[in-house]
Amino acid sequence: MTIKENVQRVIEKIHEAAVKAGRNPEEVILLAASKTQPVEKILQAYHAGVRYFGENRVQEGMKKIQEIGELPEIHWHLIGGLQTNKAKYAVKYFELIHSLDREALADELDKRAGKIGKVQEVLIEVNVGHEETKYGVEPERLNQLFEYSLKKENLKITGLMCIPPYFEDKEKSRPYFVMLREMRDKLQEEFGVKLPHLSMGMSHDFDVAVEEGATIVRVGTAIFGKRE
Repeated sequence: MTIKENVQRVIEKIHEAAVKAGRNPEEVILLAASKTQPVEKILQAYHAGVRYFGENRVQEGMKKIQEIGELPEIHWHLIGGLQTNKAKYAVKYFELIHSLDREALADELDKRAGKIGKVQEVLIEVNVGHEETKYGVEPERLNQLFEYSLKKENLKITGLMCIPPYFEDKEKSRPYFVMLREMRDKLQEEFGVKLPHLSMGMSHDFDVAVEEGATIVRVGTAIFGKRE
C-alpha cells in the first residue's frame, strides 16, 4: 500500500466512526505521527491531503520543520513528553503541545512563550492507566494542574490528551477514552471554559476513539507503515 492509499483508508475509517457516533467527520483532525519518518515520507503524506504532523522529540521535529519550510496549511504539533529544558524550542516551533503534565513545565512554557510574545496552545496529558512508563498527570491531580495552568497568561489550554495502555483488543481502550472525555466535560463545567480538543486514539484504535469523541487522532503506522 502506498502512503496515499493508507491516508485514504484512514480518512474513510474516521468518517465511518464519526457517522456511527452521530458526529460530523469534519470535527476530527487526522494528525500523522511522523517521528523517525524521513522528510520524503512526510511530504508524501502532505500531498495525500494530511495537514497536521506530530513529532515526539523537539530536536528531530525542529530539523524537519526547518527542512520542509513553509507549506500552505501545514501544522506541527509536539506529541511526545517534554523536558523543561526543551520548552523554549517547543514554543518556537510547535503550534500545539499535547504533553503538559506538571506545574514546572507550565511555568517554563509560560515564561518562554511570553518571551517571544506568543500564547502557546497546550493540551494536558493525563496518565489514564496509571502506568509508570508513561508521561501524564495522574487523574486525581488533573484539577490541580488545570487550575494552576489556567492562570498562566501565555498558555491557552484547549483540551486533554491520553495514551491508554496497549491492548490487542481495541475495545479495551474504550473505557479510557470515555474517562478522558468525562474528565474534559467536568473541567468545562467546573471552570466555565471551553476545551474543544480530545487528542486520543492511535493506529490500532483511532476509530474507537472517534466514536468516543476524539477531535485529534495520532496515526503513525497506519499511514507510514511499520517503523524500520
